[in-house]
Amino acid sequence: MTVIRELRQLLHLPGFRRLFAVRLTSQAGDGMFQVGLATLFFFSPERQSTAGDVAVAFAVLLLPFTIVGPWAGVLLDRWRRRQVLLVGNLVRAAVVLVVAAVMAGAGVGPVVYVLALVALSVNRFLLSALSASLPRVVDGPLLITANSLTPTLGAGAAGVGGAVGLGLGLLLPDGPAGDVTVLVLGAAVYAGAALLALRIGRDELGPEVVADTSQVLAKVRSIAHDLAEGARYLVRRRTPAYALGLMAASRFLYGVAFIASILISRNLLAEPLDAGAGLQVFSLVLGASGVGFVLAAVLTPVLSPRTGPHTWIALCMGLAAATQLVLAVSVERVVLLGCAAALGLAAQGAKIAVDTIVQRDTADEFRGRAFALYDVLYNAAFVGAAALAAVALPDTGWSRPVFVALAVGYALAALVYRVVVARTLATRAVRPTGTLPANPTTRGAEGG
Repeated sequence: MTVIRELRQLLHLPGFRRLFAVRLTSQAGDGMFQVGLATLFFFSPERQSTAGDVAVAFAVLLLPFTIVGPWAGVLLDRWRRRQVLLVGNLVRAAVVLVVAAVMAGAGVGPVVYVLALVALSVNRFLLSALSASLPRVVDGPLLITANSLTPTLGAGAAGVGGAVGLGLGLLLPDGPAGDVTVLVLGAAVYAGAALLALRIGRDELGPEVVADTSQVLAKVRSIAHDLAEGARYLVRRRTPAYALGLMAASRFLYGVAFIASILISRNLLAEPLDAGAGLQVFSLVLGASGVGFVLAAVLTPVLSPRTGPHTWIALCMGLAAATQLVLAVSVERVVLLGCAAALGLAAQGAKIAVDTIVQRDTADEFRGRAFALYDVLYNAAFVGAAALAAVALPDTGWSRPVFVALAVGYALAALVYRVVVARTLATRAVRPTGTLPANPTTRGAEGG
């Protein structure tokens, strides 16, 4: 298969292999840490049984990610990204060890929640660094394959880590000792990711110009100016700005559907008071979504070059619209799982293409800020979705008008995106040479 052949080509690139190892190890640690949080926040018998409760939990989890985004952009464009991967994983290991110590001594309380949010915020920072670093170790046609495989296999590594955490939780005795053991192992995995980052050259991941500490502090103080500068650059480039706008709209719609799936799993397809049965149903939904993610990783590198990434994004939005129309008719378990797989394919397929467009059409000195803005939009859209879900969804999670509205939203997103991109590409085709802002990473019209 094409994907397997290109993966082998990627693994022959030493820089990609080293960066990929850091991602897999780091995200395996994420899985161990986050499975416990998901169980605590959404499937504890005494918590999050209503749409409002689930929405508030998501807002609490994601607002810090939104705040971290702007700071990440400034630092990723001025600090060595390899050092970010090294220090960030060490910080996470230390935070998780402190969480384990607090749980062993005082149990779960406000301090644990605050430290968990710190660890998750650092995680978002590291994922931005990994995305901004990828074009430094992969170039040419293989970049779209790298964008397909690295987040998908990273998510797979997180799934393996989560499975290990769940397995240990079942094998170890109930109580704080078992939880602390899992957390300590997760911290060790984070430390391993930091050690793997040492295999990468200090300057290998960029940026081209590295600032000293005093310069970075000065830039942090002017963060709003820097982000505005990055946003203006993306708007001038047009295609990355359009892609980010489409991603935000898609994420908003996906967020409503995702929260609905939690409520449907817990309160409609399982007894409302049976949190364990609800967790089992939702685990199947996540597994089906994972199948969709894998399909996206296989199909996107094959089909996107033939259709062009912009057309592929529009097709993915059309598929997402179809899933919501089906759910508006029926929400039986088999239907829910099939739609989860198709929506996973649509969401991940579009994201892969958006990542590639942003990377290819953004110069290296702006790439960190581009992905910082990406994170802000990505998480703010989900917070907005949580707010809408709190007022629009019943506690069972299923509402025919809401699912019809989601289908219409996806269809409109596809249509608007396709129209504005077509106009831009037509304008570029007739514009005199030299009037488009220069960017050596840009590839072809439909390619980005």
